[in-house]
Amino acid sequence: MPRARSGVVAKKRRKKILKLASGFYSARSRCFRKAKEAVEHGLKYAYRDRKNKKRTFRQLWIVRINAAVRNEGLSYSVFMNGLKKLNIELDRKILAELAVSEPEVFNELVNKVKEAV
Repeated sequence: MPRARSGVVAKKRRKKILKLASGFYSARSRCFRKAKEAVEHGLKYAYRDRKNKKRTFRQLWIVRINAAVRNEGLSYSVFMNGLKKLNIELDRKILAELAVSEPEVFNELVNKVKEAV
């Protein structure tokens, strides 16, 4: 029985890694071993940062809401508690967007919360 060699499969695998590494600097985009290390690290960071992105955006929305609410004389926690009491179920993303792009509507919400609290 002839010896099986993995020429085609190995070339395909290396080509896939080098394609993922295109755009990397120096040997990281050309040498398979360095490219493989760089790609593995990159994929780990990509996975981790997809989770961190959600965390970061939530922080940003909270900061924007807090800034807009403090202009009206409330704190963030009091405002969110008031929304819950009024059964207004808007998420932080929408509230932050309202605070930035449509301040009149946001101010109406703040006034409703002030009345409730």
